[in-house]
Amino acid sequence: MEQLTGPLHGAADPRLEQIVTRLARYLRLDPDLSFQIAAYAGGRPVLDAWGGPHLRADSLMVPYSTSKNTIGVTIGLLVERGLLDLDAPVAEYWPEFGAAGKGRVTVRQLLSHQAGLPEANPQLSWDEVLDHHAGAERLADTTPLWFPGSAFGYHGITIGNLADELVFRVTGDTLHEVYEREVRAPLGAEFHLGLPAGMDDRRAPTLPMIPPLAEYPEPEYQPLRPLIFGPRPGGQLDAANDERSWRFGHPAISSTASARGIARVLAGAVTGVDDGGAMLSPATVAVIGQQQVRGWDEVLSKPDRAHAIIFQKPSEELAWGGARSFGHDGAAAQSAVSTRTPAWRSAIRSPAVRSLVAPTRGPSASPASWARSAGSSASPTGSGRARPCRYTSSGTRSRS
Repeated sequence: MEQLTGPLHGAADPRLEQIVTRLARYLRLDPDLSFQIAAYAGGRPVLDAWGGPHLRADSLMVPYSTSKNTIGVTIGLLVERGLLDLDAPVAEYWPEFGAAGKGRVTVRQLLSHQAGLPEANPQLSWDEVLDHHAGAERLADTTPLWFPGSAFGYHGITIGNLADELVFRVTGDTLHEVYEREVRAPLGAEFHLGLPAGMDDRRAPTLPMIPPLAEYPEPEYQPLRPLIFGPRPGGQLDAANDERSWRFGHPAISSTASARGIARVLAGAVTGVDDGGAMLSPATVAVIGQQQVRGWDEVLSKPDRAHAIIFQKPSEELAWGGARSFGHDGAAAQSAVSTRTPAWRSAIRSPAVRSLVAPTRGPSASPASWARSAGSSASPTGSGRARPCRYTSSGTRSRS
């Protein structure tokens, strides 16, 4: 890679000159915009850059639902090792889950948002959400909102609690413990479930977002969204900025990471990094990256959503990569994707992983256009437009 000069700092493969030029242009057009962006191709970094007044090279951020990539990789490891059968009933591993008509719900259905448990009844408190077992126990007692397998809807928060308990029942350790021991620590990646105390000064607070109402019109009919993303009993919480949240590190919404850390985890899982082997075999990557559902999302009230095992698949709104691509975006224009297609330009044809992260007022271009043009793991912050955050204490910022 070559060192960058101008408003965009860091380094990039010379073949990404067009991408670098576009990113630098964004920074010149919006002096308040800040972001990190990173990409691997064939197990090697090809882009590691940052810019704007709110972020440094070593800044860490809460990337909202991009956190779910930690779940996907951890589940992939259990599948790889033969510890978890996607077609087995969840109740084989977690007997209590079989209550309230859920005895036949499979692991595959649970981990692809088909189980009908985007919320418990009554609604979970934040104390229950930010606990390794309390929220899961309540969800196990809950009757699904739809017959499992008949529809799907984004389990934006509860997928973290459900997966955490499932991993615990399979291994005897929490998802956080398995992920830390088997994934993050071996890779040395700055993609944490629970920010270590000595790193607090590197955390960049999430800034208020400006809703792009013209670009993301609210559906007229959305009966489930207020229940799932609205106020919770027992007091409210800002998932990105409240220490209770990022110190716990909820695997669905409040990891703490840099763009290079997110990209390194996905690259380590899919292609390997630094001449090391991939954590997951091509067969496992194909299994967890295979589309499970596509169509109407009962929670988000959107017509074209698609999911693999935990991961998202490309769709009209998330237009990144090719048919075998998978990853997960997050509120505030954050995204991380693994693709085996030539994601940026024909010059790069090896398997690619990219991550984009931003502390959240921008970017000036839409998240979809960032993903198409930049192909990386990134996080933007600054003025301009970004999707409103789903997980805050303010009702005016609770829209997706």
